[in-house]
Amino acid sequence: MDYKTSGVDIEKGKAFVEHLKIMAPKIGGFNGMYPLPKGYERPVLVSGTDGVGTKMNICRIAFDYTTIGIDLVAMCVNDVICSGAKPLYFLDYISTKNINSNVNEIVSGIVKGCEISGMDLLGGETAEHYRQNDYDVAGFCTGIVEKYEIVNGSSIRAGDVVIGIESSGLHSNGYTLINDMLGKNKIFYKEMPELLTPTTIYSPVIQKLLDEVPILGMAHITGGGIPENLPRCLPKEKGLSVNVDYNSWERPELFDKIQKAGDITEEEMRNVFNLGIGFCLIVPPDVVEYTQALIGMKSWVIGVVE
Repeated sequence: MDYKTSGVDIEKGKAFVEHLKIMAPKIGGFNGMYPLPKGYERPVLVSGTDGVGTKMNICRIAFDYTTIGIDLVAMCVNDVICSGAKPLYFLDYISTKNINSNVNEIVSGIVKGCEISGMDLLGGETAEHYRQNDYDVAGFCTGIVEKYEIVNGSSIRAGDVVIGIESSGLHSNGYTLINDMLGKNKIFYKEMPELLTPTTIYSPVIQKLLDEVPILGMAHITGGGIPENLPRCLPKEKGLSVNVDYNSWERPELFDKIQKAGDITEEEMRNVFNLGIGFCLIVPPDVVEYTQALIGMKSWVIGVVE
């Protein structure tokens, strides 16, 4: 017996690693190294990790794995930037039955996501699990922020305004429900190819805004929707809340199709999906118009802090 006949091709793995080094030259050997950027007085490293969950099933249905790596990077980096951090580097983990062209597509998407985010792909792990029937991916990223510039919500007060920035669709949340609907033929991928649209990476726009306007709080709208994620950036000790006006923005048609096809209640929709708002900012009322002008994407005033 040997490893190859048992399900793991070492030579193919070596070839894949060499290919990765071409796509991402910063990848190291047993580890990845990154020098701390200069110019910081009291630097704080900010880290986050995440995956893409059952959205991977949509890749299988569509026979397309080219964008799921962007989703992976986005789900990690969009969390890290909520503190005001600048993304530095990313690492990934891919589990697969065997190394094939789909794995190459996944990594290509990760490289693209890192380029959009301004990060280096520093390393990762691709594991062959012979008895596995599908792919699983996870990622980890680190950013940096000056200690006295951390965005932690402590300056938020009543009267501050919540700006919602458009999502590109479902992003990477709610897909367990989506897959259930697909399995029961309530929806069909060929009629909703938007289900595979990658998650928006907000780091470029947030880095631009941080240099121009006082951002008091930020929230990445992921699983749990606005009701669960927006309150996470509010200071608990002040007893503040946000009354969100769900009629204040243009809800993408995709969400209406899903709601109607699944006979899903409005409350459930709000607690599962982002409904067209992928990222939220809290700013003082006097900079709202200027902030929206700088964003360069669709955005709406969706609530006021009370």
